[in-house]
Amino acid sequence: MTAPHYLTAAEMARLVRTRQVSAVELLRACLDRIEQVNPRVNAIVTLAAEQALDAARAADARTAGAAEPTGPLHGVPVAHKDLVDTAGIRTTYGSPLFAGHVPETDAVIVRRLRAAGAVTVGKTNTPEFGTGSHTVNEVFGATRNPYDLTRSAGGSSGGAAAALAAGMVPLADGTDMGGSLRNPASFCNVVGLRPTPGRVPAPSATAAWYTLSVPGPMARTVEDVTLMMSVVSGFDPRSPYSITERFAADPVEGVAGLRVAWSPDLGGLPVDPATAAVTATAPGVFERLGARVEQVDLDLSDAEEAFRTYRAWHYALSFGDLDGLGPHTAWNVEQGRKVTGDDLARAERLRSGLYQRMAGFFDSYDVLIAPVSQVPPFPVGQPYVTEINGVELPDYLAWMRSAYWISVLHAPAASVPAGFTPDGLPVGVQIVGRPFADARVLRAARAFEQATGHGARRPPL
Repeated sequence: MTAPHYLTAAEMARLVRTRQVSAVELLRACLDRIEQVNPRVNAIVTLAAEQALDAARAADARTAGAAEPTGPLHGVPVAHKDLVDTAGIRTTYGSPLFAGHVPETDAVIVRRLRAAGAVTVGKTNTPEFGTGSHTVNEVFGATRNPYDLTRSAGGSSGGAAAALAAGMVPLADGTDMGGSLRNPASFCNVVGLRPTPGRVPAPSATAAWYTLSVPGPMARTVEDVTLMMSVVSGFDPRSPYSITERFAADPVEGVAGLRVAWSPDLGGLPVDPATAAVTATAPGVFERLGARVEQVDLDLSDAEEAFRTYRAWHYALSFGDLDGLGPHTAWNVEQGRKVTGDDLARAERLRSGLYQRMAGFFDSYDVLIAPVSQVPPFPVGQPYVTEINGVELPDYLAWMRSAYWISVLHAPAASVPAGFTPDGLPVGVQIVGRPFADARVLRAARAFEQATGHGARRPPL
């Protein structure tokens, strides 16, 4: 039998709705699991146990009364990334500058999850302001990979991914600029979706039109990610490019007849042999499921300059007035201060041209599959990856190219468990669709998940 803390969110919601189990019982199972494993993993950095118990008791009272219909996540525990504001619960953004900060209001994604009945358990670890794909900061330290405690959980939503993998919660939110939903999902054998920008609203007082960074869902199954998307998507007037309609799952199941493009290296990026060996199994899975798979040669190199320019500009805009930033955040701010109007114009031309070329690409293919990360989880004490397969990397960003090149495309992209290295380290495959085709991406992800079963392998905790 599945341990209560490893039930899916969909299963938990059904059990609470049919009164076979109480929200309090489910929450206590998650709290017990957090007490058992979190000291070793360091995924949940602020625990809101008393607030969660109050919310779970209120959920049970509502279920017992049955006076009103319950939400789709009624009584389901959820954790929020420490970049995401939570009213009355400490939110540090992974920075010593905000170590005692307690917001007065909820972010949109938090408010929508609570409105759907979800029970907030606490906050998950992130590097300072989400800077980088390794979750470590001066406030809480490093998050460790549940599959190997000597390895990184990825980032910047590493605490969320590790909490999911270790059975602390069934749902978690995250954010993704250069792979922060996808990379930790790949490292921790869970599912992460970078939605089409605007699918999940992202209000901002300083960068309301910035589309490289998006909030999104993480879970252990594609079904749960789909369920969470149905709750957190939809228009918000404070997010100017938010998409009007609510997300709905693709009514078609399976991938028979789907046109799948396979790129083992996204146009010549170095890939660790262990990662390459795992991701190379993905095309055969899709072929056995009836998809038409073709290996393609891609040129996404224009995404490099476009991403770095927009990212740097955003850091200077968002954090340029703060003193005492950590080294990675400060480096990004300094890069942003060097960006000129000509730089932004060139980045816009590059990104626009790439968008149009990929629009033509997706006229021929339904989805693209590729590695999520170019390496498997690396040692937790290593700040970042410095070389891949003999190729030296210029800085701490460069090892994330397989994720951040995709970010520039304005496209939905999912990370789904694809297997394990000989050392037992998780590896994900990235499934990318044309902009606004989030449902098709999740349809392909679910077919792959069900055919392989890799996500059912639990960590040795």
